[in-house]
Order: sequence, then structure tokens, then C-alpha cells
Amino acid sequence: MATFTERMAPVLVLWLAVFLSGTWAVDKGNFKTCDQSSFCKRQRALKPGESPYRALLETMELTNTRLTLQLINDNNKVRLLLELYRLQGNMTRVKINELKPLKPRYEVPDVLIREPPTEPLSLLSQDENGVVLSLGAESQRVILSARPFRLDIMEGRDVVMSLNSRGLLAFEHLRMRKDTQADPEAEKKEEADPAAQPEAAKEEEKDEDGMWEETFKSHTDSKPNGPSAVSLDFSLPGVEHVYGIPEHADTLRLKTTENGDPYRLYNLDVFQYELYNPMALYGAVPVMLAHNAQRTTGVFWLNAAETWVDISSNTAGKTVFGKMLDYVQGSNETPQTDVRWISESGIIDVFIMLGPTPKDVFSQYASLTGTQAFPPLAAVGYHQCRWNYNDQEDVAAVDAGFDEHDIPYDYIWLDIEHTDGKRYFTWDPHKFATPKEMLQGLSDKKRKMVAIVDPHIKVDSNYKIHNEIRSRSFYIKNKDGGDYEGWCWPGSAGYPDFTRADMRDWWASMFAYNQYEGSMENLDTWNDMNEPSVFNGPEVTMHKDAMHGAWEHRDVHNIYGFYVQMATAEGLIQRSGGVERPFVLTRAFFAGSQRYGAVWTGDNAAEWEHLKISIPMCLSLGLVGISFCGADVGGFFKSPNTELLVRWYQTGAYQPFFRAHAHLDTPRREPWLFGPENTALIREAVRQRYTLLPYWYLQFYHAHRTGEPIMRPLWVEYPEDPATFALEDEFLIGRDLLVHPVTEEGARGVTAYLPGKDQVWFDVHTFQKHNGAQNLYIPVTMSSIPVFQRGGSIIPRKIRVRRSSSCMMQDPYTLYVALNLQRTAEGELYIDDGHTFNYEKEFIHRRLSFANNVLSSVNLAPEAQFLTGSWIERIVILGASKPSKVLLKTDDGQESQVEFDFDASMSVLTLRKPGMNAGADWNVMLQ
Repeated sequence: MATFTERMAPVLVLWLAVFLSGTWAVDKGNFKTCDQSSFCKRQRALKPGESPYRALLETMELTNTRLTLQLINDNNKVRLLLELYRLQGNMTRVKINELKPLKPRYEVPDVLIREPPTEPLSLLSQDENGVVLSLGAESQRVILSARPFRLDIMEGRDVVMSLNSRGLLAFEHLRMRKDTQADPEAEKKEEADPAAQPEAAKEEEKDEDGMWEETFKSHTDSKPNGPSAVSLDFSLPGVEHVYGIPEHADTLRLKTTENGDPYRLYNLDVFQYELYNPMALYGAVPVMLAHNAQRTTGVFWLNAAETWVDISSNTAGKTVFGKMLDYVQGSNETPQTDVRWISESGIIDVFIMLGPTPKDVFSQYASLTGTQAFPPLAAVGYHQCRWNYNDQEDVAAVDAGFDEHDIPYDYIWLDIEHTDGKRYFTWDPHKFATPKEMLQGLSDKKRKMVAIVDPHIKVDSNYKIHNEIRSRSFYIKNKDGGDYEGWCWPGSAGYPDFTRADMRDWWASMFAYNQYEGSMENLDTWNDMNEPSVFNGPEVTMHKDAMHGAWEHRDVHNIYGFYVQMATAEGLIQRSGGVERPFVLTRAFFAGSQRYGAVWTGDNAAEWEHLKISIPMCLSLGLVGISFCGADVGGFFKSPNTELLVRWYQTGAYQPFFRAHAHLDTPRREPWLFGPENTALIREAVRQRYTLLPYWYLQFYHAHRTGEPIMRPLWVEYPEDPATFALEDEFLIGRDLLVHPVTEEGARGVTAYLPGKDQVWFDVHTFQKHNGAQNLYIPVTMSSIPVFQRGGSIIPRKIRVRRSSSCMMQDPYTLYVALNLQRTAEGELYIDDGHTFNYEKEFIHRRLSFANNVLSSVNLAPEAQFLTGSWIERIVILGASKPSKVLLKTDDGQESQVEFDFDASMSVLTLRKPGMNAGADWNVMLQ
């Protein structure tokens, strides 16, 4: 081991020198292009329209739950098994595997929350060309064509989606390596069908390069199983807008990829990523949404291996003039987007979500992979972080600085330097000698801390965690059977095999208070570097031929981080006896990661373009179920000027995860270090976040219950308005708040699109009313955060801002009632204890509604029991008329008059101290 350490030490020193130096830019040469990834290059070389796959209709079996039939590749005679399921909730599942694989192929476990329930398929017709199956309601059916194999999903006369319509289905079958051992099965097949020999030979000649071994830079991938890639194309008639497949630093609407690389899904530690390109980043969610004014659909490609996604369109590149010319000349070409998924290994397992509305697709996907974990209220507040707070005294000083400058916060964070020599679950014995004392000091102020726990474990025989993992043989193995070791922050490190349930159980047990010394109830966890990051590995990650039991790392790569966060969240739940909701932030993620906590957009930079890209990046994550998203406020690398820092706080305050973070080498940037004027601007942005916590918390509750995104593109609520389809500089929080942050340097104004033809919107700061379906120019100053409340909504706020969210629990509410053109409004109020799982039975959920000059509160969950000390201290009605008097009627039958003010110039009615309990039934009548 010493020899390995001595040999690799210069590599780590060099890597750190680059990482910590001022030359902050991604080295694209460290990461593969499609041409450098042999399976992607092979698959991309296939030409459309030459599919060798044919459905063998005589093998079809139809049961109450599924259809199966065999497909044959006429070039090499390899047979595949197709399984087709109609799932509850208007979804279709298609699985394709080898009929008789040489060895099992990896199928992704643990991501689906259950085996999806099926509904009966029925046969409508069949002939020698194919079969037609009913998908139940609304004349939906599947047409399966035999030669070449193709699936078309129809509704009435319209094709909703086609599979293999371009003939790009490919399934590289497992085989023996010809130069080491003959494959008797293949020889038998060739003898039985001599006509297949030339094609088979041709295929092998063509495919030899990179099939059995592949080198990238100094790393060789041994590929013991040979080629195993799978690919399938999907055609979407009538669609010009597709979204999703995060994580990429790119536009919300995905671009076509014909003239460059496909979008790549391969979790990587990318050092200060570039913007507006399809390079892989830290997480991978293989889910794409397609939308037009008539329908929204989704495709979930359940595969955890390296994946590339190609997108083409018959309207891409056409100018507006070109499209007008088509219209004038009567061109009847239907817009169409074609998408092709290519994965290195595993099987084809795809879920087609048929909508038809955006919210139907969210519900369908949530039924498969679960919903956003409901976080503790404190996690929805503001988080203060940097790499690194130096010691306990530094933590105490920063904590006191927030009080001194009257800025609320909930969590302060510790990065890797808080540990004893990068040994996670430990504390530096000099700088953090009494962690419980530090945590108790925060707890006394109702504040919390997050400490980092990364999944690379220092190889050190004096380190308990390492010894336990090694003795239990829990480390990932290298291809020769020894423990896999790579370099990361501690130097030489082992990587626990989180794909093993017993390893995850053991990891969870390490968060127990008697195991994680110095930890307390108010300490939560941050999982970083869990792609996994291996400084001296290929593409700064793990070798693909490393072994997780029977499976190669190439099969499981994209779910490694998912499992790390899963085990960590379970550990935080277990340490409290199953009572407390955990908070865990992860950098790497996969489909289903929403069940375990929050994500952030990784190592961004203090640049205006990085501020702008945070919006489409988080919108894309929300569309695929991960609502708890944010970006490092201020930028991780480099140092923001004061204008950028203020604008970033103003933007971050309206994104679901609100955390400031900074690199070790950047100057300190606590909010009060930039002069009183900027401190006041930052304070105001943070306070706006805290006044809106009741609304934010309600949105998290809805996301947890329904799977709908919290921060959402406008088209989700206005699906028939094409003007919203590509908007990415503004967004909605829930249905009722529209935010257009200022993200341009030196801006004197912004233009916001206010949607809805019969809609009105109210500026939340001035109460000015604006009509919908217009582009509104808004002059801005440094204090401006353009935010609008939808007419027809009621939003609860808490105007008394205290030092943390917990301090505000019993504070009173102000209700903002924004009337629509019909002079009605609706909203909700949700209250629970803010931190336990008791919310499943102990909570307050009330419907607030205004109609016929009566504002009422009705219990939506009469079976749930919860008491609150909070009361309604003010009601502000926007777009109101002046009443002669206002009466309050409570549930005990008592009536009383309510004092009010009316601003005729703005049509704003303010009711003062009506005084009813927030959990009670009541009516307020304007007369």
C-alpha cells in the first residue's frame, strides 16, 4: 500500500494545485465526447430506416396483465423478449431483454416505489402484419407492426408516440470473445442458417473497435462482458418542445443535437462546468417530457448505466420566416421531434406516461418513483455555508453576526475541514474540540447545523469507519477482487458499496448518537462527491470494471449517489427512533432521489450567466420530480461583485433551496461584509423568504402529496399558451406567485410575460394590478425583485420575521387575498409541528375562499388533529371595493365588527386584527 501511496501522491498534489488555483475552468479533455465513447459512437453510426428487428407474431402470449412476444435480429438471428404492460394511470411499460442472455443483464432495483399495478390489455385485431391492442379509455390503442418491429401509441386517429419508427432499436447481445474462446451456441446457429454467416461476420468486423477493451487517456476499461449497449428511438408527432433529462447546464427547452454531441447522462464531478452544452454533470434523471398545446407526455428510461440522448426535429433551424412561408405555401408537414436513448449496458425498460395534462404526467411519474420528501420547516429557510468555517469560534462569530445585523437564518454548514484529517463522522480535535457545546449554542437560538459526510473513506488502520467497512468486506472491489482504492480528499480512499442493502443498513447505524460522537438532534447531513468522485480515476470517477458483487460499476454508476443519500436519510430517521424528518443534501442523484432530500446545482461560478442558468437548471429538475433544488448563492468559484451578490440573494430567496456557499480560496462573503446599503438589500431579500415561509411550506406539502413541482415553468399552468413554452427567465412558485428575478448586470428594467387572457396579476410590493396575456416592462432598482400574485388566489404570510423559522412557529398570519375579474379567490393554509412525521395524522389544512363578499375558512382535514397558537392578525384584499362595515362570524356563532382601512387609489382593503385562531372555522363578511 505504501508503494501505491507514494506513487499516487504527486497525482493528488497536482489535482489539488489545479483545484485550488485561480485558473477556474473545466478541462473538457478530461471528459469523453460521444466519439470517444465507443458504444455511443457505434450506436450513432447506425442509419435510420434499416432496422433488422422483426416481431415473431406466432410467439405472442397475451395474459390479463401483459403481452409478450419475441423479436429477432435478422442479421445475427439473436432473439429478444418484448414485454408490454398497460399500467394504471394511463401509462404503458415496454421491456426488452435478450431471450436467453449468456448471463443476467442488470435491471435497476429500488428506484420504483413498488411494482407498478397493471390493467388488462385486450386484443382488437391481428393479421400477419401485426396486432392492435386496446389501452382502455378514449380510443387509446397500441399498434404493433411486425416487419420491421414498431410500436405506435394512438389516440383516435392521432399518433401520440412511436417506438422504433426510425429503426434505431439496437441490442448488443452478450457473447463470448472470439479470440479467447469459441461460442458453441453461435456456431450452432451459423450451421443451422448459413445465410446468416456473412451478416454476422460483417457485424463483428465493423464492431470490433472498443468492444472488448477501451482506453481513454491513461485509463483502460477491460470490458470483460464485451459490448452490451441498448438503444431505442421515440418519435413525437406534433411536438416541438421537449424538457427534462437533467442534469445539464443548458436551456429549459432541450436543443436538437444533430450538429454536436447528444445530451449525456453520467454522474461526474465536473470542475466548474461550462454553460449551454450537453456535457454530463453531477446527476442523471432519465426522464423527458414532451409538450404541445394539446398534450403533455413523458418517457422514463429506467437504466443506470452511462446514457446518451439524441434529439432531432424537422422544424429545428427553421426561422420564423421559414415557418410562415410553410404556412403560406400550404406545407402540411407536421412538426415532429425524434428522441433516441443509448445506454451502455442493462436492458430496455421504458415507461411511457401519456398525460394528457402536465399534472397528469407529474402524477404518473410520482406513482412510479415517489414524491419529494417533506422537509422540516427549518430546511426551507436560509442556509449559510462556505468551505470552510475555521473553528467553533468562527461558527459562533458568524452566528452572532446574523443577530447583530438582524438577518434570519436556520442552518450553518461545515465543509470537509471540520473533520479529523478528512475522516468523516469525526471532528478536528483542535478546531472543533467540543462539537456538542457548539451545537447546543445553536440549538439555544433554535438554529441548526449541517456537516458534510462524503462516501470516500480514508484508508487508515486507526480509523474505525475504515476498519469496520474492510472487516465486513463492504468496499467496492476492483476487477481483480481486491478493495477498490482511489484518491479523493483524504488521499487514498476506499468506496463503500452502497448498492448492498446490508452496507446501507450499517452506514445508517453510524448516524446513531452513540456512534457519531459529538452529533446532536440539530445536526443534519450533506453528501458531496458521491458521483462517486475519484480524482485519479477515468473522467474523475470510478473505473467501469470495478465490481459491486456480481455487477460491474458500469451497470450501476448513475444510482450510486442515489443509494448514498438513501442510506444517510435512513440513518437520520433511525437515530430519532423514526420521529424526526431528516434533511440531507446530495450532489449526485437519479430518478427517485426526490424521496431522500435536496439537491443543488454543484460548483457554479460567480458570473451573471451562472446566475441565469440556475433558473432553467432548477426548473428542469422540478419537472422530473426533484423540487428541492437550489444553486450556490453568490457562486462557488470566484468572487461576485456586490451587484451580482445582491441579485443572487434576490433570486435565491425565490428558489426552493436557499443556500449561500463559497470556495476555500474566495474572500469571505457573509451578508454584512459589503457595506450597510448592500447588507440592507440582502437582509430584505432574506426577510421576504421568511415572510413567505407559510406559502413555501404549503408548496412542499403539495409536492410531497402530488409530485407537482414547486418552482415550475409557466407552461405547466398555461399549457395552451405557446408564449410560455420556452420561457426560462421567470417562473411560478406553485400556481399563485410569478417571479421574474433581475439577472442582467446593470439592469434598469425587465420585461415579464404575465400569462392568462382573462387573468389579472398584482405586484406584491406595490399592489398595482396588471392584466394577463401581456409583456410588461418593469423599471427596476437594486431593491427590486419583480414578484406578482395571481388574481384569484389567497396567500398566507408571517410578517413578523424572527431569527429562525422555529422562532416564528406560533406567530400570527396575514392573508393576502388577490381578487380575480369575477371577484373571487381561493387558497390554503397548512400547519403542522414543522419537524416530525406526525404530519401524517396531526396537522391543520384549511381551504380559504372569497366569494360574494364573504371570506371563509373551512377545514379540509376534519379527521386530523392539531392545535396552533397562531391567529389571523391582518387580511389584505387586493382589487377590493370599500365596504360600509366588516363582520366576523366565528364557529361558536359569535359576531363582531372588524376595523378596516381602504386605499381607494389602489383598491386595497386592509382588515386589522380580526383575531381568529388560524385553525378555526370562520367567515368574514364585507357589507
